[in-house]
Amino acid sequence: MGKYQICVSGAAKGESAQQGKELAQAAGAAIAKAGHSLMTGATTGLPNEAAIGYKKAGGGMSLGISPASTKVEHVLKYRLPIGSYDSILYSGLHYSGRDALLINSADAVVSIGGRLGTLHEFTIAMETHTPFGLLHGAGGVGEQIEMLLKILPNADPDLVVADSDPDKLVEKLTRMLDKTHAQYRDLYK
Repeated sequence: MGKYQICVSGAAKGESAQQGKELAQAAGAAIAKAGHSLMTGATTGLPNEAAIGYKKAGGGMSLGISPASTKVEHVLKYRLPIGSYDSILYSGLHYSGRDALLINSADAVVSIGGRLGTLHEFTIAMETHTPFGLLHGAGGVGEQIEMLLKILPNADPDLVVADSDPDKLVEKLTRMLDKTHAQYRDLYK
């Protein structure tokens, strides 16, 4: 098990998923190199690319949290991947419920590009005070989140870091988590 559980959020399809493929793989690799566990929504596109990058870099534990209630439903109904994960939790919560479980289970989130689901995960992170890292360069809703921080009164900009370099972004999130959890250092080894 890794030091922290880092969730990767991002576009499952569309232009942002195409633009961010290499970034997502690099983000997965950065999470692996930092010694963290990887979590995603067990979906296609950028989250799956992050899981691929994580495994290629020798990452430890990768967990997908599926909107489906069974493996059969995950693959046949939702048409989601299974190959890049050590384990998949079949939540049966559909997409909106899965998003809440995913973000609430993560120590921090790395967001790449994205669409409506990524925006949903951002709002959950802000509501639950979960550190949120914006990896720039894939377009999508992720490029608008910093603007949203200026107009959403209950979104804490101190919980959001941004960078276009995956390694630097993971370093920033790790420093934030180390500071937040300093008194629990023995739990996060």
